Amino acid sequence: MFNRAVSRLSRKRPPSDIHDSDGSSSSSHQPKSTAKWAFLENLLEDPEGVKRFREFLKKEFSEENVLFWLACEDFKKTQDKKQMQEKAKEIYMTFLSSKASSQVNVEGQSRLNEKILEEPHPLMFQKLQDQIFNLMKYDSYSRFLKSDLFLKHKRTEEEDEESPDAQTAAKRASRIYNT
Repeated sequence: MFNRAVSRLSRKRPPSDIHDSDGSSSSSHQPKSTAKWAFLENLLEDPEGVKRFREFLKKEFSEENVLFWLACEDFKKTQDKKQMQEKAKEIYMTFLSSKASSQVNVEGQSRLNEKILEEPHPLMFQKLQDQIFNLMKYDSYSRFLKSDLFLKHKRTEEEDEESPDAQTAAKRASRIYNT
């Protein structure tokens, strides 16, 4: 038993070589995701934020808003004309047509028709996307920030933040003596 302990100690790594499970140094300090979510724009750029916001919107029966916004963002990045036509048609059929499965509520929707799909361009849905963004920002997003879902995530994050030294010291000791 004594020989095993000595063997483990001889394989001890310096603190600079100790990394968390994701490969980052245990001393690195990431800003809390909920702090970044103070603005809807930041939340929509964070995959975890989008996931939590979608979860919330599902409960409110308005997930189609964020899905439409994300689809428009993806559409704007499309370069190929054929792909652009396909994506435009998919967005139209999913969110904008009168028969859409996940119809969003935007002004001027009754004037929209499939003719707009003939000559697609990256910003063709921009006005509608802006309407949906503002709808989310001034309606559902403010409720999301007060929701149990968000507050629970924020509390968990704060609890994890409060004891990083104890956690990293325990991880470090575990890695040093159990390798």
